[in-house]
Amino acid sequence: MKKTNPNLPLFDDAWHGELICGVDEAGRGPLAGPVYAAAVILDPNKPIDGLRDSKKLTEAKRDALAEKIKAHALAWSIAFCTEDEIDAINILQASMLAMRRAVEGLKVTPTLALIDGNRCPMMPIRAEAIVKGDAKVVAISAASILAKTARDAVCLQMHAQYPQYAFDQHKGYPTALHLARLREHGVSPVHRKSYAPVRALLG
Repeated sequence: MKKTNPNLPLFDDAWHGELICGVDEAGRGPLAGPVYAAAVILDPNKPIDGLRDSKKLTEAKRDALAEKIKAHALAWSIAFCTEDEIDAINILQASMLAMRRAVEGLKVTPTLALIDGNRCPMMPIRAEAIVKGDAKVVAISAASILAKTARDAVCLQMHAQYPQYAFDQHKGYPTALHLARLREHGVSPVHRKSYAPVRALLG
């Protein structure tokens, strides 16, 4: 498999002859809400400027890029695992399952899935894990943007349903604000009951 200089960003043409999809997830760390994943096959004839790790982009830039990705990619898919699934099979397995669902949801079948991280989910196509892939492979960057924006949108829905927890501010992560609201109001239906701070409140 031919690759570019490892000190330079890895772009999709590093895998010659492959129809690749980039895959990433968002939401492993939060105490509440689903974990999301996305898979993206970019169109080499419709390059998208500004793709990079979603965590290094402003919310406005992520939202704008998400619309461009959906408009110009050859195929894209977003999937998730619920809080109940996370509690049942653990967050690592739920993240793997969400990524597999995202790949299986693509309308175009890729020949290779490039996964952000150090392990690959079980799936019917070949897969390769790339540590910090969201900063190295533009297709993974695109997937990270779709996963992050999809999960943020759900956090706003959670906030509308349970405003007392301020999900619009912390997006479910265990910030001081979130932990204080959790102690004050107790556990909501969207909290992950297997996570230690939540489990402790449940006794």
